[in-house]
Amino acid sequence: MAVTRRHKVFVSFHSEDMDYKDKFVNMLGDRIVDRSVGDGDVDKNLNTAEIRRQIRDDFIADATVAVVLVGCCTWQRKYVDWEIGASLTDTAKNHRCGLLGILLPSHPDYGKKNYTQRLMPPRLACNLGGDQSFADLYGWTGDKVALAGWLDRAFRRRNKDPPPDNRYVPFAKNRTTKCSKGWQS
Repeated sequence: MAVTRRHKVFVSFHSEDMDYKDKFVNMLGDRIVDRSVGDGDVDKNLNTAEIRRQIRDDFIADATVAVVLVGCCTWQRKYVDWEIGASLTDTAKNHRCGLLGILLPSHPDYGKKNYTQRLMPPRLACNLGGDQSFADLYGWTGDKVALAGWLDRAFRRRNKDPPPDNRYVPFAKNRTTKCSKGWQS
């Protein structure tokens, strides 16, 4: 029997999608070490640079795979943008993570063959598709074996050349387009 690698996983998500984050972690509990930021782990009253530093150095630096749970509003969130950016950075203290996107049932493109790029977190979207893609995007599933396979694939790609596209200027604030769980395009 093959030994399955236990990945250190950072899960990036919009707070509206906490139930899916919990389901993901519970489903894969024996196959992952959750390195995600929990509610109250970072003081939101700190300045932006300190918040970004804490997320990067205290949580993401130890992760090997970053999973972005993509709900209908995830593309708007500054923390998601910062977390993806930090996970793609490769420094002596913060090694690059593999990157994986999972479309949630609340996303308007869930179950569709193609996705709308403007409804994706930009740093994730620019690393999807093509022969040189750094990340993959899948639809939410309750299949533990499939999820574990996706994590393994992202882990194996984390040091590939060319490196991921991480050129965007970090969000200064959340985007404000109206969005809710029931929204459809």
